[in-house]
Amino acid sequence: MELSRRSALSVIPAATLWALSQTLRAEATPPAAPHSAGSAKSVDQGRAAILRNTVAVFAGTDASNARPEVAPKLASLRATARARLAAMDGAGQGELFEGVPLGTSDPNLSASYQYLYEIALAACLPGTGAAGLPDGTTLRRRVVDGLARLHDDWFGDQSKGYYGNWFHWEIGIPSHVTRTLVLLRNEVAAHRPELTATYIASMDAYLRNGKDGDVDLDSRFHTGANLADITTNRILQGALTGDDARITKALADQLTVFSTIDPYQPRHGVTDGFYADGSFVQHSSVAYTGSYGKGLLTRTVQTIKILDGSGYVPDDNLAGVVQGWVADGFAPLIFEGWMMEIVKGRAVSRAGTGYADVTAVVEAVADLSAYTAGSDAEALAGYVKFVRQTSKAGLDTTSFVSPVSIARYADILASPTPARDLVPAASHAAFHAMDRTVHRRPGYAFALARSSTRISTYEYMNGENLMPWFQGTGAHYLYLSGTDQRQAFGIDYFTAVEPYRLAGVTAPVEPRRTVPELYGTLWYDNPERGFTSSSEPQNTYVYFPRATHAFSGGARLGAYGAAGLVQSDDAAYAAHRAGTLPEDFVAYRAARATRSWFMFDDEILVLSAGVAGLAGRAVTTTVDTRIAAPSSPVLLTGGLRDGAPWRRAGSAPPAWLRYADEGQRTAVGYVFLSGPPPVVALDTVTRSRRLVRLANADTAVTKQVFTLSYEQAAGGRPVSMAHALVPNATAQQLASYARGPLTVLSNTERLQAAAHSRLGITAVNAFTPGTHRAGRLSTDGPASVMLRWTEDGTYSIAVADPTTARRSVSVTLHGRPLRRVSADSGVRVRRVPGGTRLDVTTHHAYGRSFTAALRESP
Repeated sequence: MELSRRSALSVIPAATLWALSQTLRAEATPPAAPHSAGSAKSVDQGRAAILRNTVAVFAGTDASNARPEVAPKLASLRATARARLAAMDGAGQGELFEGVPLGTSDPNLSASYQYLYEIALAACLPGTGAAGLPDGTTLRRRVVDGLARLHDDWFGDQSKGYYGNWFHWEIGIPSHVTRTLVLLRNEVAAHRPELTATYIASMDAYLRNGKDGDVDLDSRFHTGANLADITTNRILQGALTGDDARITKALADQLTVFSTIDPYQPRHGVTDGFYADGSFVQHSSVAYTGSYGKGLLTRTVQTIKILDGSGYVPDDNLAGVVQGWVADGFAPLIFEGWMMEIVKGRAVSRAGTGYADVTAVVEAVADLSAYTAGSDAEALAGYVKFVRQTSKAGLDTTSFVSPVSIARYADILASPTPARDLVPAASHAAFHAMDRTVHRRPGYAFALARSSTRISTYEYMNGENLMPWFQGTGAHYLYLSGTDQRQAFGIDYFTAVEPYRLAGVTAPVEPRRTVPELYGTLWYDNPERGFTSSSEPQNTYVYFPRATHAFSGGARLGAYGAAGLVQSDDAAYAAHRAGTLPEDFVAYRAARATRSWFMFDDEILVLSAGVAGLAGRAVTTTVDTRIAAPSSPVLLTGGLRDGAPWRRAGSAPPAWLRYADEGQRTAVGYVFLSGPPPVVALDTVTRSRRLVRLANADTAVTKQVFTLSYEQAAGGRPVSMAHALVPNATAQQLASYARGPLTVLSNTERLQAAAHSRLGITAVNAFTPGTHRAGRLSTDGPASVMLRWTEDGTYSIAVADPTTARRSVSVTLHGRPLRRVSADSGVRVRRVPGGTRLDVTTHHAYGRSFTAALRESP
């Protein structure tokens, strides 16, 4: 079921939302006028609606909390509160909760506020009350007193605060405090009436990355998900204090996150947010849908719920924008209830991601469906049911934030709405704005991570994702249908697999050390040279450096796609080599490779050219790496080019191999078209999850690790290789590739091209200036092109500029002249001697594909 047209990301132009934001901002400028409801009474009613809605979002309502489906959530909230109260009773000197010492640890201070909030939440549950907890009034007042003590002893003194991570002071602590003050507003008013104003003044003072105690849209800290968190807090604070100007200003600021990012005209220089192609970027250059994007989705849907009936937003446009995020930004990245690794940044090193990530998305989608109608509501509800049916882990609704959401989710599951994905089973998503590609077919999904001068090669921060170096250099994740993805990927994949041998990457053979190992701290600390924990140099060179080559992207032709990458050094090594970084700063040089991925139905064809370790280093190009349980029966079979069976101990290189995990009933095939003999390894390893994230429990992970790779010795000449991944392949199917349908037309650092005879597709990635010829296609300069011929004489073509820097790209189809049937705006078709030429205006297209349909003349 399709979402309606109004749900598309582009249906509400950025300028429209920006104009509404500016109008609200003008209303918030003192002297403040009442909002659009027009009277003091309606303003009071609007603020009351915000507070009432907020309690419903976090604590539920009488109706929701009476539902049997919600009972486990309420029990969980009460159990958590009892544990927090026990810790409060056992607190020692310098603690509010036992085992959480205060004074120097910002995570501990934030946790103390979180624990108070959790007690308050359980004490304020509508309908059932605080069953199993002490007297409600006494309990609520105890929380209020705890808030006062935290402020008096550890938060209020500005000269002693703001140590550690800025996030705790500007977002984490204010979120817990503000929600607690909303829940306990009556107790605060009666017991400590000055506390709310005192806290708000302190929280404003801690908004140090803002301006004059408020949001600063020019601040790199106040963007995307972070901005949504800060402004939601301020909306609630304004409702608590009757400060309408605070509400309207915060809402005006938050509305900017709903605007689609225009990379060529960014407002306030902000590149964080959703793009027209569904990409989501945070931290300026990190592909982040699965972590910060998930947080933004959650917060914006909560805002829609909190503002419902308040009169502060004039129409339902916001819900329509968020629907577009779900359809274009999230659904392609979710496979059978699992959030793909390619969009999680440093969060890939955390335990409990994947299915848990999608649980948060499902809650948001279930809530969003209540603010839509007709086909939109049906499509969103159908998607909720589809995710529930296909997830191999189920959905734990006790992890939902809102009891109301649990009741709504249960209603959707019980409805007659048919389950249906928002993404076709055969589809191709090209997220050019974040250098990511997702190719889906019935039975599998292939996810590819790249990097460029626009997008970071990886993200490390705060002791998370300690060994990330190659995650954005062609790493791929092949998800097979019917698999519990926790057994194939997630935290255990990154724990068990060496970082140099992630599936798909080309990496030099050399030891590398993590940031804590290099510097003894969680960051490179050198204030004299501008390196502090959250400085721009830290971001640029330590946390998430970008690559230094512009070519990353490709063409999309319907459900087929091509992607290319010129692997390059990151910004840190480039600056180190230029002598602009301190002498004790350690940077690592990348290996070199020019790479292409041509994605068909049954195969993903991978070409690599000019592969070299450089600097006297050996180099490994990993065809694939997969993990399995230590007891799972893993079978490796293959065949030689003469048809004889392959043997691991034999000397003849295989023409094909098949990996089968009989425990999971999955298989992947590999067809070798050219290159050095592949090396096969199957080992059992045991490693601790703490190797990839310092905060992880020291949990030992034991896995069988299958690695298939090309190994090049140090000092050797650059090498080219070509192979195909064949998901769910049988041995018979793999043996048939000796007779086609794959043909490599070119595999050099200038041009990589291939043809698929059965599909009638020719795919080309040209990387350098000049004219490049492959089959019937000639391409002018760097470009990506896909051409498909069908038996009725129709040619479909897609053209893209993966550098995002060219004003135009020209492509010639040699042979009989063709006439234009249809073409995207910006595509000019004309006859030339010997063929048909397409001139495509790619200026400001940011890598997107332009398509045309041509037909042979009668």
